[in-house]
Amino acid sequence: MNASSILFQESRLGSLILPNRFVRSATHDFMAGEDGIVGDRQVELFRELARGEVGLIITGHAFVHPGGKASPRQIGVHEDGMIEGLRRIPAAVHAFPSKVFLQIAHAGRQTKDKICGCQPVAPSAVYDPVSKVLPRALTAGEILSLIGDFVAAAGRAREAGFDGIQIHAAHGYLLSSFLSPHSNRRQDEWGGSLDGRTRVLIEIVRGIRKAAGRAYPLIVKLNSSDFLEDGLNVEDCVLIAQKLEAEGLDGIEVSGGTAEAGRGSMWEGLRAEQDEGYFVAAAARVKAAVRIPVFGLGGWRTFRAMERAVQDGRVDFISLSRPLIRDPQLIRKFRTGEVGRSDCVSCNKCLNPRGIRCGHKG
Repeated sequence: MNASSILFQESRLGSLILPNRFVRSATHDFMAGEDGIVGDRQVELFRELARGEVGLIITGHAFVHPGGKASPRQIGVHEDGMIEGLRRIPAAVHAFPSKVFLQIAHAGRQTKDKICGCQPVAPSAVYDPVSKVLPRALTAGEILSLIGDFVAAAGRAREAGFDGIQIHAAHGYLLSSFLSPHSNRRQDEWGGSLDGRTRVLIEIVRGIRKAAGRAYPLIVKLNSSDFLEDGLNVEDCVLIAQKLEAEGLDGIEVSGGTAEAGRGSMWEGLRAEQDEGYFVAAAARVKAAVRIPVFGLGGWRTFRAMERAVQDGRVDFISLSRPLIRDPQLIRKFRTGEVGRSDCVSCNKCLNPRGIRCGHKG
């Protein structure tokens, strides 16, 4: 029995009390309609994660503007007409003690015109070799509108019944590209220094706080490194985390990687137990610099390794995704002692454009 473990203690995140320290990290599920409306399979996905006792569930990225749609069958939160469908997710999750956040995002240059219906946009016109897109640089006025898009999306999520919001500022998407000196080469107030590159994200946090209030839980997903020579590094990540904490943020999930670097956030192949949590070293550096909770992720498979990371004070919450695609009941099985390790083999075949599912299940 693992029920007495620190991982199963109730834990505070802003104004919320979570039933345990396990988090389903945001993963695009390819299960919405092409119009962005929540689908039946998505509702069942989140219901099963809650049934499996995941303390906090974070949805896949929801686009805040049609021009920010990254992928087919992605959730939309770009207009009021989405609210009715979005309500189905919290309604399913709240039949259990779990909480659920909506992740809000904009693809930036990591999309194509046939998906977003426009020329992709970015802080600067820097070619993306993966999407093979030369984006258009946003004007200052468009940046102000973008901030409004994120704030409005957060308001819709709150109205739909989500327990909180995660802002996606990692993995090379638009907000991540503002933070990175590789993709943000502006010389105005939205670029240049770290303060300039962080300004968009800070203004979004301020806007959401003003509209939704200080008590509404708000967290951010940050890159610890872009894995690009001239990209964001862990030193900048720590400074950004401190700036966000000063604005009243409730927590930070530390990730890393970009498609452009050929090294995303979901690394293939199993690792030795001592090497699990491959972003935890960076997360620990953030945790040492802030007082708000920090989420650690990266290839977790073994309960003992997850427990050790929290016991040692390196992270406060354990974020994982692929093991929960393999088995949505994993956290319950950890609690009862039925298993001590996920049998996910990190093959990434679960990232199926017809809907995420384990590629090794019958």
